[in-house]
Amino acid sequence: MASADGAAGPDPSEEQRLAFIATLNERLPTKRVIAQGILRNDSGAVLLAELTYKLEWDLPGGVADRFESPAACLRRECREELGVDVSVGDLLTTAWLPPYRGWDDAVVFLFDLGVQQADWITGLDLQEREIIALHWVSPADLEEHVAPYAVRLIRAALAATCPAYLEDGYPAALGPASGRPADHDHSPAHHDSPTDHTDVESS
Repeated sequence: MASADGAAGPDPSEEQRLAFIATLNERLPTKRVIAQGILRNDSGAVLLAELTYKLEWDLPGGVADRFESPAACLRRECREELGVDVSVGDLLTTAWLPPYRGWDDAVVFLFDLGVQQADWITGLDLQEREIIALHWVSPADLEEHVAPYAVRLIRAALAATCPAYLEDGYPAALGPASGRPADHDHSPAHHDSPTDHTDVESS
């Protein structure tokens, strides 16, 4: 469409399309995207973070910012919280996490962070506001330190073959929707920490 001086004006159909998409972006539901990584030492132990804001330890990572990719999120979180730049490897699995202790459901992308010597964690500049300490934990001892869904998720990712998609740490066909018992308390009042599935906030 041309204006009075002959110059091309905005296309009404394009403006309508963008307005419609903006409305959908505002109204459609969204899910939290979590990016975490499995980093092992040469003995096969997994790196876990002891956190200031919840009882369970957890994998390195956190919640993705708006328009941030999962891999970029994991690199940022490790840089901010551990003070180190990591090389994000292949995607090990993706999992849907059901509502947990008052939090809505989420989708987690779990990446391979490779293998390091056990003394790699010595001298890292940890973000004291969120990280108390880092620990190497044998996969056999995960139940002592992490939430039940995280035990399932980590062990599935460490298996020789891991499904590309999990639900609550189970293969999708065995998830809670099919009658598998879930370990999640859905009550919003059941809080023993500011957060559960991952980071207290996206830094």
